[in-house]
Amino acid sequence: MEHEPERTRPDPFAAGPWGAPSPETPRPAGTPPPRTSTIRWTSIALFVLLLALFTGRAYRELSWSQALAYWRDLYFSPSMSAHLVRDAAGHRPALAVSGKIGAAAAAWFRQQLDDAALKPGDLVVLSSPGGQLDQAVIMGEVVRARGLVTAVGTLDDAGRIQPAYCASACVFVFAGGDQRIGVRGSKLGVHRFTTDGRGDDPVADTQRTIGFILGYFTRMGVAPSVVEMMSATSDIRWLDAKEAAAVKLVTEER
Repeated sequence: MEHEPERTRPDPFAAGPWGAPSPETPRPAGTPPPRTSTIRWTSIALFVLLLALFTGRAYRELSWSQALAYWRDLYFSPSMSAHLVRDAAGHRPALAVSGKIGAAAAAWFRQQLDDAALKPGDLVVLSSPGGQLDQAVIMGEVVRARGLVTAVGTLDDAGRIQPAYCASACVFVFAGGDQRIGVRGSKLGVHRFTTDGRGDDPVADTQRTIGFILGYFTRMGVAPSVVEMMSATSDIRWLDAKEAAAVKLVTEER
């Protein structure tokens, strides 16, 4: 008689795929699952959660159309420049700011003011063709909050203000001045602001923009009639000294 080989008895605690018990042999009641299984599933769940958080944040950042322009303007290639000198007339620090108002101009400008350590009554001299309206408004609010004086021009090495121009969105920064100095030969230019047309109702969007502009100028002590001047043309309208004083954009002549 041939000897029949001994059959191997199934291990009741043998693990199947992913560390689970073999489906052929149910685990006895009250027996805890293997620790390695719990750790593995916990790691997988944590990975999925972190992946969801990361991709969600990345999507939000990438979907922000201004993100790349903002980072470039703030960290790599600022669209504006600034240098600190002493105003020859008042013998006080003056920060000369020039260039186009870019996507991160407000954050950049705030840092320049901090580095210059300007105090209330110190001067910010502006020379700019304009740029982004929202950034200009924030810059103007910062100027007003710090009690600074604004003027349009550039500063030479001796601290004398030379004529320049401030147009479009730059006028909003200038309007933030606690006092606004009119420099002989310098120019202020205004024009009509419109929306980008992406809203469902372009007419309503334009009305909201006008209301926003009117509210800002009113808070800064500028006459509402400046909005009429702006609305009259899509081209730059250069205000002479008399017009700038009439709408209270200029509060002091120098």
